[in-house]
Amino acid sequence: MNGSRIAAVGHYQPAKVLTNEDLAGLVDTSDEWIRSRVGIRTRHIAGPDEPVDELAAHAAAKALAAAGLSPADIDLVLVATSTAIDRSPNMAARVANRLGIPQAATMDLNVVCAGFTHALATADHAVRAGGASRVLVIGADKMSEVADWSDRTTCVLVGDGAGAAVVEAADEPGIGPVLWGSVPSMGNAVRIEGTPPRFAQEGQSVYRWATTQLPPIARRACERAGLEPADLAGLVLHQANLRIIEPLAEKIGAVNAVVARDVTESGNTSAASIPLAFSKLIEQGAVATGDPVLLFGFGGNLSYAGQVVRCP
Repeated sequence: MNGSRIAAVGHYQPAKVLTNEDLAGLVDTSDEWIRSRVGIRTRHIAGPDEPVDELAAHAAAKALAAAGLSPADIDLVLVATSTAIDRSPNMAARVANRLGIPQAATMDLNVVCAGFTHALATADHAVRAGGASRVLVIGADKMSEVADWSDRTTCVLVGDGAGAAVVEAADEPGIGPVLWGSVPSMGNAVRIEGTPPRFAQEGQSVYRWATTQLPPIARRACERAGLEPADLAGLVLHQANLRIIEPLAEKIGAVNAVVARDVTESGNTSAASIPLAFSKLIEQGAVATGDPVLLFGFGGNLSYAGQVVRCP
């Protein structure tokens, strides 16, 4: 085997939908204020009886079913999340237990909004190195649990959800080389800290960094896959804010790509945002099997990771 590929994807969102009008009853805001600044209309919010591992397990079960696999076929589970309240068992072990995966290695990755693309690269590396044959890669976050619901600048952004992918060995690589890194000196621009933990960010700093520093990095991720941005059929950026997604997409130059804009209905779901949006593009038929799509995560720690993948 010369590489790995995504065999199938799946996603899950809680049933409860919180609209901008609902938020206007909680804080000093309005539908017009939220749409004009971040482009979000709605977001899904998990209840107190819906923990992160339950969201993750729902998405993972859908990916497994789409791949035609059983839980016993999985030998590595990777969960990207920054909202795990309990430290042990880790989130991956909790998901494996829910799904009945018997003996897989289980690891969590906390790279916040870039978590899924880091986890996907880790899965690709594990398969190519012979350390795993089939990997369940999940991005899941319950941002509503770390939101400050009195702060209108951040609570309007967040949503809950999960997305998953099954990665397996392949003769022809379907996951391109990752380009990843971070700016640790600016890591405090996005924070989830304190007791209880709360999400906060320096919005303008993040906006400037994302729209000025990330376009050339995203283009280099395409180059590593042997493609030009114009060759892309899809572009799935971290669903942070429509005001970041649209200028970033334009500067990358993916002129023929369908650009995911799931943020408008899902909000910022952190590590879940990329697999959630990618799964929806596939489900909607916006991209086809074999199409090249750039997945590009960025955010917390001012970290980033991107790779071109072929659609399952």
